[in-house]
Amino acid sequence: MIRVEKICKSFEGQPVLRDLSFDVPDGRITALLGANGAGKTSCLRIVCGLLQADSGRVLVGDANPSTDPMAVRRQLGVVGDREGLYERLTVREYLSVFAEMQGLSGAALQEALQAVRDELELDALWNRRTKGFSQGERMKVSLARALVHRPQHLILDEPTRGLDVLAVRLLRKTLLRLRAAGTTILFSSHVMPEVAELSDRVLVMAAGQIVGAGTPGELAAETGCSSLEDSFVALAYGQRPVAAPVEGEPA
Repeated sequence: MIRVEKICKSFEGQPVLRDLSFDVPDGRITALLGANGAGKTSCLRIVCGLLQADSGRVLVGDANPSTDPMAVRRQLGVVGDREGLYERLTVREYLSVFAEMQGLSGAALQEALQAVRDELELDALWNRRTKGFSQGERMKVSLARALVHRPQHLILDEPTRGLDVLAVRLLRKTLLRLRAAGTTILFSSHVMPEVAELSDRVLVMAAGQIVGAGTPGELAAETGCSSLEDSFVALAYGQRPVAAPVEGEPA
């Protein structure tokens, strides 16, 4: 489980996160929605240990990224808003480096590399340097890096950006398999159909706080909306959808 407890964060005196609290249970896919500037990326960076909160606490499993960042990194896989590929390395070399940094070696290392190669269908890329890769290819390699050490917890920031249909289908298949295996998954996205299809629970952020939480159906019932997109707009912006005029009545 990932637990966020009353975290606050300000930049140059401007609050970005305000007593933010939520849980991400094991074996579930949780989506984090919010308008640009709502605080999603800052929240995810604090969970990953890349940013320090001003106050509050985060637990990834039983480890706190502020006090034991190495323990968090061992059990966390991250696909961030930047791929961070080393363009002079082949995919095999790149993943080997990160697997070794996670303590894998020998037969365990080779087994982990082969598993992620098969899972993400990386055969055609395996011995190619990453320089010149398409956005979809870069995202696949970033996901492989996040999964190579078989983490219990996975965080993805806008994972479908720039992906074609086949890459999105592969990502969806992978996330569903990980959920079935008990992995804790937290991702941010602006793609409402993808969120509605994948998510067991949706968290809606606005002005650094959670303003709605539940399944897509529960959010629709709470807001009186017929779609997740309309529910999000109602919660994040306070704008209720305008009903279409009934046929024969003036608009």
